[in-house]
Amino acid sequence: MISQQSIQEILSRIDIIDVVGEFVKLKKRGANYLGNCPFHNEKTPSFTVSPSKEIYKCFGCGKSGNTISFVMEHEKYSYVEALKWLANKYGVEVEETFVSQEQKEQFQTADSLFIINSFAEKFFIDQLFKTEEGQDIGLSYFKERGFREGIIEKFRLGYSPEARTAFTDEALSQQYNKELLLKTGLIAERNGNLQDNYRGRVIFPIHNNSGKVIGFGARILKTNEKAPKYINTPENELYVKSKILYGSYFARAAIDKADECLLVEGYTDVVSLHQAGIENVVASGGTSLTIDQLRLVRKYTNNLTIIYDGDSAGVKAALRGLDLALEEGLNVKLVLIPDGEDPDSYVNKVGAAAFVQFVNQHKKDFILFQLELSLKDIGNDPAKKSELVNKIAESISRVNKTEDFTRQQDYIKQSSTILSIDEAGLHALVNKYIRDRITSQERKSSFPGADQQAIAKAEATNFDDATFDMLFKDQLQEKELARILLEYGNRYWDDNILIADYVFGEIDELDIEDKDVYNLVHAIKELVQRNPKLFNDKYFIYHEDKQLSSFVISLLNHPYEESKKWIQKAGQNMGYQRTLFKQEYESFLRTVSDGNEDELNRFKLISEDRTKDIVISAIRYLKLKKIKRMLLQNQQDMELDKAYEKFKELHFIHRSLKDMEREITDQLGTVILH
Repeated sequence: MISQQSIQEILSRIDIIDVVGEFVKLKKRGANYLGNCPFHNEKTPSFTVSPSKEIYKCFGCGKSGNTISFVMEHEKYSYVEALKWLANKYGVEVEETFVSQEQKEQFQTADSLFIINSFAEKFFIDQLFKTEEGQDIGLSYFKERGFREGIIEKFRLGYSPEARTAFTDEALSQQYNKELLLKTGLIAERNGNLQDNYRGRVIFPIHNNSGKVIGFGARILKTNEKAPKYINTPENELYVKSKILYGSYFARAAIDKADECLLVEGYTDVVSLHQAGIENVVASGGTSLTIDQLRLVRKYTNNLTIIYDGDSAGVKAALRGLDLALEEGLNVKLVLIPDGEDPDSYVNKVGAAAFVQFVNQHKKDFILFQLELSLKDIGNDPAKKSELVNKIAESISRVNKTEDFTRQQDYIKQSSTILSIDEAGLHALVNKYIRDRITSQERKSSFPGADQQAIAKAEATNFDDATFDMLFKDQLQEKELARILLEYGNRYWDDNILIADYVFGEIDELDIEDKDVYNLVHAIKELVQRNPKLFNDKYFIYHEDKQLSSFVISLLNHPYEESKKWIQKAGQNMGYQRTLFKQEYESFLRTVSDGNEDELNRFKLISEDRTKDIVISAIRYLKLKKIKRMLLQNQQDMELDKAYEKFKELHFIHRSLKDMEREITDQLGTVILH
């Protein structure tokens, strides 16, 4: 983990305009900055950055966050990777902290492996470009495949020489640790001797999302039936094959922009497509897709298109993992390149435009593709057909999001036609799988809570709609109170007490129904009691609890701001604050002099600080909500207990609550419906 001291040092230096401005062209608009959103295509700018609040918000696609979350979203970094990126940008030395000695050792090992891999990458590149053997064998191979030097350099491709210990000798001469070298898979120990593992092979470095080398793929060039065509890094602290998609570092921005990820089998497929300008592509290595790889795709897009060569033996293996893709909410399509071709050779044969056109015209939904492929194998076997019907029904049942209803119905219609079975029967089978899944989930979940019971009680009474909305639906007042605490809580109510302390003295946080509001109010209260000097909105914008941070950002986002012209026009007939005339004579003359309109506007009644009024109003609404809840409960008690003395007591409580309600609504100007 990065130490809190390092995090605070990073936060103290970052400038959201500086960071966002590296990726988005921003123009100043009032107090904020405006630009075209980098997360969706738009012609009219709706992406707003607030330097004072250190937050951004797109009012087109809805994405919002702080400086760190922007880097995470745009660059597809983890929280720690984003912090390290910012630390590097602002020259902050990052200090790591560890929970245990074992964790510390794991981190140190991973860090050492990164260093060795980086050294190896440079070694292989130098061998490719700077040695006669590398140029004659490795570079010639790449050029025969049609790779230009620009794309070779982009993907950091290299060459490992034929000599038995060329890399080993160089690494040991640089004092790299023998055990760590063995762990990387770059060298091997045979008969007590250390030697290179990738001899006579071209090298494909594999990068993580921040561009660091985590492993290598090495392709043999000579014909050798005993040697595998490719050798990959053995799994270690950095390289876990099930969590890796080759080329994701180079493709992440293009996938995000295209809102589609193209998945191919091999390294050369990725490189060739990138060279052709098709950059939203990654490779799986020909294995079944894992849940971690699917989630990596989902970080960038919900649309996955798998492109394999027509006679690929890996197609069926890949299909085995795709039910997981439906559960992850991915929209999966498949394309088969014509027989005898793979994506690499086909794009070189027909060109980028024709390749893209072919993919778009031949995409098939995963479920229908799976169905057609399976039908070829089952023949006229009734048992196999029954098994296939059940498998297809289960797959279709996983497409169960509300927005996918039409797609699910289309699958049922098309599948029943292809299978020559009754559509209603398939529909019933799909519904059975859905019900079974829901039943299973319900068994794991708890019973409905008190809120649902209270809503049922309210529906059974004749409470007016406005009261019902205030009690159960409309939580805007609670969110407004939370926003007020964020924006004004660290100001002083009077000479001795903060606004936050005044609010906490007037309300009980347990009366707050909205879970997010409750968590925020509780966190503010704890902070004020512990260390009020730390309390400001930025403390919570960058809070370590990411859910709390996101909620705070949503509260502080406003699509509009008051323009100077509006303040001037709207305040023309309202007059000026008394504080204008209480200034010293010279200050007064300077304020009202020509050319000082901005200063004068600050003293118009429309610009008057009404913080106390806003705070009091929010508190009154919360109290009114509590009184209405008490009235509801009291009315329920009156209906249940008909004994005279008890009814008399409850009726007195009812009248008292109504008096309190009337007093608050008179202050708020709210109408009570009796």
